[in-house]
Parts: sequence; structure tokens; C-alpha cells
Amino acid sequence: MSAQLTVVGIGTEGWDGLGAAARAAVEAATLIVGSERQLALLPETPAVRRRWPSPIEGLVEELVSGAAGPACILASGDPMLHGIGATLARRVAPERLTVHPHLSAFSLACARLGWAAADTDLLSAVSSRPEVVARLLQPGRRMVVYVAGRDGASDVAEILRKRGFGPSRFVVLEQLGGPDEQVIESTAEEWGTQPADPLHALAIECRASAEAAVLPGSPGLPDDAYEHDGQLTKHEVRAITMAALAPLPGQLLWDVGAGSGSIAIEWLRAEPTARAIAVEARLERAERVARNASTLGVPQLEVRCGEAPAALEALEQPDAIFIGGGLGAANLVAHCWRELRPGGRVVANAVTLQGELVLHAASATYGGRVTRIEISRAEPLGRYTAWRAQLPVVQWAASKERA
Repeated sequence: MSAQLTVVGIGTEGWDGLGAAARAAVEAATLIVGSERQLALLPETPAVRRRWPSPIEGLVEELVSGAAGPACILASGDPMLHGIGATLARRVAPERLTVHPHLSAFSLACARLGWAAADTDLLSAVSSRPEVVARLLQPGRRMVVYVAGRDGASDVAEILRKRGFGPSRFVVLEQLGGPDEQVIESTAEEWGTQPADPLHALAIECRASAEAAVLPGSPGLPDDAYEHDGQLTKHEVRAITMAALAPLPGQLLWDVGAGSGSIAIEWLRAEPTARAIAVEARLERAERVARNASTLGVPQLEVRCGEAPAALEALEQPDAIFIGGGLGAANLVAHCWRELRPGGRVVANAVTLQGELVLHAASATYGGRVTRIEISRAEPLGRYTAWRAQLPVVQWAASKERA
């Protein structure tokens, strides 16, 4: 068996806050890995001590491969809650990993504020970018946000202000659980750009200003939520398309011919653990997709600029595929179907007769259903109101049989 890894959660109170099993693991270790601050919390032991480098990936690989040997790894609070324990657990067999958790900053924050943990969302602006908070900006929602560095609070406050949530209750929790703990009440507007203690978390109770664009968590966001040049799946069709794609935990979507990126973005908003790659041929549109993803709280969206199907080569095999553009490209549907995982879903939309013919041919070859979606909106006609039909959309949706 490869080298054993033991992860010990440690709080700001240091050694005094560790249980007997956690202390024994530290005392028995021959190698201890942690940040400079964490290592300074320990008493003297015979172990070799290694500080995390920046970036940490090289040392993580040493630990995972066993090249570093048996190791005790220090983590802040609960290592399995946006911590190194969760990172290692995704890459090593369970029998190689022992975890001694500590109280998390999330639990401590909820306790200090009297918030029910089950009704409070947890986000990490450490493993992702601060824009991740935008996905959950809805009045009345409570969230705890993990941040890093002195500017963590000000970076998040700026995002709230820009999106019309400056009145939100904004609580900065410094040195949680330690002798120097401070809980500072503010609002996102009032906090401004002031620095915080390097070790802090945020608690936010969302309050919208009168001009805020309040967006739901459900699919079919308003069209004006997106920056676009007209290449946008309209919100009614988008909601139908998302229902057909059916986002599931951990699954990967290819959004081919992404346009403004709305399908990939709403896939990620619907299922936070899912992943997505948006493929767009035009550079200015690809850049727009990235901006929309950041604005709408899913900065993790991967954007590739290139022509499909060539741009799809070497991508990770997807669980779902949406084809919103480029249906005229030779072999695009065949390539997508071949790469789709067994049990996966493919959905394609067309508004031209030529695209519709491609979808009927795909249905004849691979099965599935073809649906015609027609939307009319009531609009002014002189002094009266009349129905104005939108371009009909033909949709092909199919599932690939499991192996």
C-alpha cells in the first residue's frame, strides 16, 4: 500500500484545541505539512516540517503518489469542508486516508450569529473566484463565504455592491475560535475597501437595493441577464432545453456553439457540483461567454475558442452535450454522439430548415424525439395588442443507451 496520509484539522487556538487522537497523530508523524501559521501552533516534535508551497499542486502530487512518504497534513478547521482533506479524498483510496476534523469556520460562524446551519449556504472564494457569490444573491438568503488574505472581504463586498446588494448584512469574522476573535457587523456598502485580518470568513444576509436585478435559481433567466449580440437561446426555450439536459451532480456538459454561454451557465447554476466546457468559434463571443459566467456567479466555466468538431478533440468525455450552433459542420452530430458517455444526453436546437433536416437525420440514426417549440408574445400593434410569433425552434433530444 502507498504511504498513509493523516489530515488533522486545527483551529486558531492551536494545540489546546486538539483531541487525543489528533495529538497522537501529530506526535507520531515523521513528516508534517502545513502553512507557516499552522506549523507554528504545534509544540516541538522530531518530525520534518514542510510548508505548503505556492502553488501547492506539486506537493499534493508528492503526497498522493506516495513519494513524500507517510505524512501528517494540517488543515484549518474541518479538512473535508472545502479543505485539503476533500482534495486528497478525491485522489487517494479511503484506506490510505485518516481525517481528524476540527470545528469548521462555517459551524463557528453559524453559532456566533444564531443561524441554522441547514438553512445557510457555504461558498468558497478560495477554491474559486469571489464572483462565485453572485449565483446566490437573492433577498433573504444567508451564506458563509470562505475567503483568503486581507482583501477577501473587500473583494466580495465590491461584487455585492456592483450587483445591487450593497445593503446586505455583511459580517466579518476574524480569528474564529481563537483568543483574538472579532465579529464585525457592517453592510457591503459600508465595508468598502478596508482590509481584514488575514484569517477571516464572511457571513452575508442578502438584501437587495431597489435597482438590483434579482435572479432566480431556476433555469430560464431573463434574456437581459446576459450580455449578447443576438446569439442567445431565448429564456422560454432555454428553460425547456435545461429540462431536457437534466443537470446531475458532478456531470460534465459540452456547450457547442455556445454563443453567449447561457446553456452552460444555467447548467452550472442549476447544479453547483457539475462542470461545463463552452466551445465557441468566434473570439469576441468566447470572451463574452467568460464575462457572462463571471457576472452570473459561475466563474469556473471553462471556455474554449475554436471550430467544432475539431475544437472538441482531446476534451474530457461529456455526460451531456448541447449543440446550439454549427449544425452545418460535417460530422458534428456524429462526433458528439460518439464521444457522449453511455447514459448521457444530447440536445440540439435549430431555427433554420437546413438545421432542422440535420436534426431529423440525427433522430433517424440515433433515436430520441424531435419537438417543435413555438412561442408568441403579446406586443403593441398600433393602439391594440397582438401576438407576435418568435422564430420556431426545432429541438432534438436523445439519450445514449448505457453499456
